[in-house]
Amino acid sequence: MSESGAEAAPAAAKELLALNPAQESDFRKKVQEVKKKKSGKANRLTPGVIYVSHLPRNLVEPQLKSYFGQFGKILRLRLSRSKKTGNSKGYAFIEFDCDEVAKIVAETMNNYLMGERLIKCQVFPPEKVHEKLFVGSERGFKKPTYPAVTRYNKKHTEEEIAKMTGKLLRKESRLRKRIAAYGIEYEFPGFAAQVPKKKSSSDAGNVSSCTDDSTPVCTPSFLERRKSTAAENDADDEIIIKMPAVDKEEDSEEEDSEEEEEEGSDDEEEEGSEEDSEEEHAC
Repeated sequence: MSESGAEAAPAAAKELLALNPAQESDFRKKVQEVKKKKSGKANRLTPGVIYVSHLPRNLVEPQLKSYFGQFGKILRLRLSRSKKTGNSKGYAFIEFDCDEVAKIVAETMNNYLMGERLIKCQVFPPEKVHEKLFVGSERGFKKPTYPAVTRYNKKHTEEEIAKMTGKLLRKESRLRKRIAAYGIEYEFPGFAAQVPKKKSSSDAGNVSSCTDDSTPVCTPSFLERRKSTAAENDADDEIIIKMPAVDKEEDSEEEDSEEEEEEGSDDEEEEGSEEDSEEEHAC
């Protein structure tokens, strides 16, 4: 009996009792919650992330999960892919449920030959793991359709247009300098001719228009310009050719020379006819 009483005494001493007997039930609930939290912290594992690079292009998410899953439970996996083509970039991030397992995988798989490539594997420190590193890793990959069409039809902002324009102009100026360096004299409009010119302040001050109506406001400068254009349109655009004046004396001399030439030709004809008649009489 003495031994059983001695064993019951320490068991009773381990029980926790509330100071206020009326709050005994609430006190026991709180004690049980604290015990559960302590046991959960003891069994909880800290996850570890590894960085794998130099991966073959044909290795994608399902193959990586099936291969690296033999070392331990994989919580999350992210394979970096190109946004334009959707192809693999050759590196991935894998999160294991235990950091010790991640260290073992990094030591085992570093410089491992896989698909004619030596893959590199190292532990990623927890302080360098970004909170958005595995965002979207749970979703299945879907290859983009017609990426070039999507990029072409994308609506660009004014800042993006200005940035692209400046880039094209700088590239064109370098091309012009290279052509000139070779001693080639060649001019072409290029992108500089397509850039719209900014309106000067004088033009903006003279011409004003209403935002609601397409007709221009009748300002004094606009009326003067309109009158000048109307006068130009009303003017006669026919071309008159003025011939130089000819003196009368020159005309009379030319007429006399023509008459003398005609008389000379008539005399020659008469002489020829007389010679023919004489020859006939002689015969």
